[in-house]
Amino acid sequence: MRFVNIIILFLLGGTVSAQKVEWYVTTQTSPWVKQKIKSERTTIGEEIVLDPTQRLQLITGIGGCFNEMGWDALNALSTGDREAVLQAIFGKEGACFDYCRLPMGANDFAMSFYSSADIAEDFNLVNFNIDRDRYILIPYIKAARQVNPDLRIWASPWCPPVWMKTNNHYASAVRPSGETDVNGLLPGETIAEFSTGFRMEEGYLKTYADYFARFIKAYEAEGLPLECIHVQNEPCSNQVFPSCKWRSEDLAFFISDYLGPKFEEDGIKTDIYFGTVNTSIADYVRTALNNEKAAKYIKGVGFQWSGKKAIPIISKEYPHLKYVQTESECGNGANIWSQAEYTWSLMHQYLTNGASVYAYWNLILDQTGVSPWGWRQNSLITIDKETKEVKYNPEYYIMKHISKYVLPGAYRLITNERTDHLAFQNPDGQIVVVIVNQEETDKEMNIGYKDKMISLKVKAKSFNTIKF
Repeated sequence: MRFVNIIILFLLGGTVSAQKVEWYVTTQTSPWVKQKIKSERTTIGEEIVLDPTQRLQLITGIGGCFNEMGWDALNALSTGDREAVLQAIFGKEGACFDYCRLPMGANDFAMSFYSSADIAEDFNLVNFNIDRDRYILIPYIKAARQVNPDLRIWASPWCPPVWMKTNNHYASAVRPSGETDVNGLLPGETIAEFSTGFRMEEGYLKTYADYFARFIKAYEAEGLPLECIHVQNEPCSNQVFPSCKWRSEDLAFFISDYLGPKFEEDGIKTDIYFGTVNTSIADYVRTALNNEKAAKYIKGVGFQWSGKKAIPIISKEYPHLKYVQTESECGNGANIWSQAEYTWSLMHQYLTNGASVYAYWNLILDQTGVSPWGWRQNSLITIDKETKEVKYNPEYYIMKHISKYVLPGAYRLITNERTDHLAFQNPDGQIVVVIVNQEETDKEMNIGYKDKMISLKVKAKSFNTIKF
């Protein structure tokens, strides 16, 4: 067995008392167990220095996405069991999610495709409504806010109303015949041949800006203000589910000449983010941020999937903006430990490169985990709609190890470049250290400051949160 002695040094002054430290551990067989701290000791070994005067980015919040299929699965449970699941996600004794995403219209885990303006050529949006959301998503969000009244939400469209697209279809990868199965391409055929996007014409652009404004106002009328909107989910991909591909310069033009001015005209305070970017090509973001007319309206950038390779570059070049991780990668529905370890690697990548938000994808799915278009994906919680069994998956726990104790307004603290830990200081001054041991052996670790240390044996294959 290999032991590693690590001292995490807090330059705080005072003393560390083992009795005042909380330590929770999750292993593959024992989730979320409170551990006892060993006696203090003064062994000096390898040091990881945390200096709360050397703060990095401010944390806005941690959360996931409200999807229709999650609400459907949740409603298979009794009232009491449903409340227990909501408490586990949003409650103070649960994961305490406080910053969550909302789709504007259908996404890939909606029960079916729809938008808030499905009447073609309705340029005045006479028929705009959020009636379907009042039936599904709004009750879901309000149930969550009953558990956590401080929950904040933001939104993004996967697809504009289809009559605003060049193919008049929710999917972007669709043949003229209407087929959307791009996995069986014909000989010599490429997705690009039937790729489609937004109609870049005056009437459609103006109406789409109004669509955003009306959506925000409708949610405000429901008592659900939106913190920000990201203008397009995954604008760099053709998809067989609701989607719309945009060139960067076209998105910038829409923001600079239509969306931003419309928000100004209507006095809308919701922030505009350039996202959710799913490409590793930094120039896709630079094109918009270097457009002065657009940049004055852009308050931040959202990244997901391949965007993880672009955020280290963009966050350094444009340090005045806020950065958001907008969608954790969704897995294959296996919901196993190794996938939670992979999610940790994503969290570490985004948070150490300036992200102020980490957003999981599906909060809840049923026992199949399958979308209407056939992709089986992971979720934090699985609900068997037939047996009513509720299963908390490993990714639920890796999210909880950060989200429960790292509060909005916390700062990430400087550490070394190891990938096995993150550290934060909450607004009340408390220090939170999250350690993930992916090795097959236990580790001896010492956490403390000055000549006072606390000794821990960090279990093999474990997630750990230590709060001082």
